Amino acid sequence: MAEATYIAVDWGTSSFRLWLMDAGHTVLNERRSGEGMTSAAETGFATVLEAHLAAVSAPENAPVIICGMAGARQGWVEAGYADAPAPLSSVLEGAVSVPGQIRDIRILPGIAQRAADAPDVMRGEETQLLGALGTASSGKQLVCMPGTHSKWVNVEDSRVTSFASFMTGEVFDVLSKQSILKHAVAGAEGFDGSHPAFLAAIKRAVSAPAMVTNLIFTSRSGQLLNGLDATSAAARLSGTLIGTEIAGGLFAAGGTVETIQLVASGRLQGLYEAAFEALGLGYQTVDADLAVRNGLGAAAQTLFFSDARMPA
Repeated sequence: MAEATYIAVDWGTSSFRLWLMDAGHTVLNERRSGEGMTSAAETGFATVLEAHLAAVSAPENAPVIICGMAGARQGWVEAGYADAPAPLSSVLEGAVSVPGQIRDIRILPGIAQRAADAPDVMRGEETQLLGALGTASSGKQLVCMPGTHSKWVNVEDSRVTSFASFMTGEVFDVLSKQSILKHAVAGAEGFDGSHPAFLAAIKRAVSAPAMVTNLIFTSRSGQLLNGLDATSAAARLSGTLIGTEIAGGLFAAGGTVETIQLVASGRLQGLYEAAFEALGLGYQTVDADLAVRNGLGAAAQTLFFSDARMPA
């Protein structure tokens, strides 16, 4: 078995992912849990990390590179933000060390957009961008990164020029659990991007995003009046929110682009790919897990092995 060289960690608000990596950036072992920032702040970040490092038998001298909410103000050590417009290389330059630790642990910063009329932040997604695009990409690119708080990012020559966050995932969760719509979607089964109600809602929302709160309500009224079943109601709600997000993302980018760079995985990847296809939008998909690992690997290479050569 190859020798472990460094540890890569993506530490979100409610999730924790760790990969034991070798010199060739190959995954040797991994750990996933629900011990995100909220949980780790109570248990202790060092305690959580050390438990997972022990579980994968990480060498004592292997450094750790972390992205995500561990660097938030409420996290382990505040890593701050690089200010947009920002070259992706600024993510590497702004890494901070965690004091008082035996091993070398660094946390990457996020990116902040400080415009008074469009303030925005990202933390974790900047590392995915680094892994998906690198620091030497050229031309203009529009990147869609679905999630609880989806990001649409404008990148030009490896420089983040602007971005917009959309609370799509969180709004779906709140509406389906805490609003009148919880009655409409109760008992809904799983659905994918081929569901007719999802595809129809995508097109409707993109064509009339100003009607979004009305379109949301039709998940309930359509059930009361037209026999819409629970799964179709959930698919309509999802399509309405994702379609409105797409309309907003394209608007923020100045209109339709030739190809959207989609950084996603799992179920969200399938939903967004289906949405783009239904709207006739060109896209290229990069696996989100691979992107964040590539970004963390690039950071490890620069920060821990500055001679550009991993130890054999």
